[in-house]
Amino acid sequence: MSAGRRGRRARTDAPAPARQVDYRNLRNPFPPMAAFSDDRIEALHEAALSVLEDLGIMVLHPGARDLYRQGGARIDGDMVYMGRDMVEAALIRAPKSIRMRGAVPDRDVVLELGRMAFQPGAGCPHATDLTRGRRPGTIADFRELVQITQSFDVLHMVPPLVEAQDVPMHLRHMAMTEVELTQSDKVPFLYSRGTPQVMDGFEMIRDFRGLSDAEFRSEPWSYTIINTNSPRTLDLPMAQGLIDFARHGQLAIVTPFTLMGAMAPVTVAGAMTLSHAEALAAITLSQLAQPGAPVCYGTFTSNVDMKSGAPAFGTPEHFTASLVAGQLARRIGLPWRCAGGSAANINDAQAANETQFGLWGCLLAGATVTIHSAGWLEGGLTVSYEKIITDLEVLQMVAELCAGTPATDADIALDALREVQPMGHFFGAAHTMARYQTQFYDPLVGDWSNFGQWTERGAVDANHRATGIWRGIVDNFEPPPMDPDRVAALQDFIARRTAEGGAPPES
Repeated sequence: MSAGRRGRRARTDAPAPARQVDYRNLRNPFPPMAAFSDDRIEALHEAALSVLEDLGIMVLHPGARDLYRQGGARIDGDMVYMGRDMVEAALIRAPKSIRMRGAVPDRDVVLELGRMAFQPGAGCPHATDLTRGRRPGTIADFRELVQITQSFDVLHMVPPLVEAQDVPMHLRHMAMTEVELTQSDKVPFLYSRGTPQVMDGFEMIRDFRGLSDAEFRSEPWSYTIINTNSPRTLDLPMAQGLIDFARHGQLAIVTPFTLMGAMAPVTVAGAMTLSHAEALAAITLSQLAQPGAPVCYGTFTSNVDMKSGAPAFGTPEHFTASLVAGQLARRIGLPWRCAGGSAANINDAQAANETQFGLWGCLLAGATVTIHSAGWLEGGLTVSYEKIITDLEVLQMVAELCAGTPATDADIALDALREVQPMGHFFGAAHTMARYQTQFYDPLVGDWSNFGQWTERGAVDANHRATGIWRGIVDNFEPPPMDPDRVAALQDFIARRTAEGGAPPES
C-alpha cells in the first residue's frame, strides 16, 4: 500500500467500502482501429496464402509433414506447400470461442474476439528487483512472481515468468508446474519442450484438478506458446507441441516472432505477411492433428534498431503491426494474442513509455490475450518485480474503463447542482458524501499527496513504493484453498518421476 493511500485512509474512522469492479471478465471498450484499408488486408491475406502455396514452409518434424501430406499438401524434402483450400478448411474447423478452465469456475477465461485477458512478462532468463539486483532466474523467483500474479485479478493467466535455471532441465518442467498449481488457481502454462515433458505436465494438471482422462481432453485446462522460427520454419519441438496439445484438447497460442529488418521484411506490411503465413501454417497443423482443437492466432512483430540489430519494442512500427494483426485476426475470425514489452534496461520512463505504447497498440487492435503486459525489460531478458507493479497500475486503469461510466439521472447530479451555489464547492454536497469513498479508482502505486507531504514521508519514488507492495505480497502470501491429498499426490508424482530420471527436452 502506498504512502498516499495510507494517508487518505488514516483520516477516516471506519474502513472505506471496497469498489465493486470486476477485473476478471473484461470486454474491450474501444472500437478497433485499422492501419490498412480492407482491400489491403485482403491483399496481405492473399499474399500469405501465396507464400504457403508457392514458397512453402520448412517443417523439420517428419510426423508433422505426414499430417500435412495427408491433408493434401505437396511435400518436397523438408518443404511443405499447402493450398488455399487446405488452410481455409482449417480456419473453419478452429473454434472461435475458447473457455480456458481455471481451478475454480471464477478463474475461467473466455478467449474470443472482443474479450480481453492479460499476462505479465514471460520467458525471461533473468529476474531483477531493487533489493537483490539482476540475477539468473531461480525456482524461488518463479514462485514469488507466480504469487504476485495470483494476487491481481487483472492478470488472468500464469505464464512462464522466469526460467528456473537452478533446476536441471529434465526436472524443471515439473518444478515450475508444481509452483503454478500450488500457488495459483489461474490457468497454467506448459512449455512445449518435447512430448515426455508435455505428458508429465498434462498428467500433473489432470490429477491435481481431479479430472478423468476424458474430462481433461474435453476442455482446455492448460496452454502453451508455439513460436515459429522466422522466416518460414517450423522446428521439431514446436511442431510436436502443436500436435500434442491439439490431440489432448489443450490450447496452443501460435506466435511467430518477426522482427522487421532481421527475421522479416523491413516493412510493416512485409513482416505481417510473413507472420500471417507462418501463423496460418501452424493453425493448419493443429487442425490436421485434431479438427476443432483450441488454437489462438498470434503475432509478436516489432522492429530492430538498424544501427545495432537489437530488438525494439513500444515503437510506432510495433503499434502499427499490432493493428494489422488485429485486422487479420478479425478477417479469419479467431481469438488472438498480441504483446507489449520494453527494450529498456531498468524500470524507468523509457520502460513505462514503451510498455504503455505497446499496450495501447494491443488494446486498439482488439487483442484477446496481451502477453508481456507487465514487468518485461531488456526485450525479454529480464522480468522486473517493481515493473510488474508499476505496469499493473495501467492495466487496472484499463480494466476500470471496461466497466463503463454510468449516466443515470442520479449521475447527472442535478440535485447537487441545485445544492451548491455559485463560487461554492462540492466536497460536502450530499451527492459527493454518498459516493466519495467508491467513486474513483484508488491507485495501486501512485501517490497523490502534495510535495510537502511526500517529502515528509521520506520522498519515496514509485519504484521504491512498488518494492514495498510486492514485498508485502510475498511476505504475507496465502495460496488458494486446495485439497491436501492432491498436493501430496502431486509431490509423490514428482518424486517418482525424478527417481525415474525426469524427462529431457526431446521431441
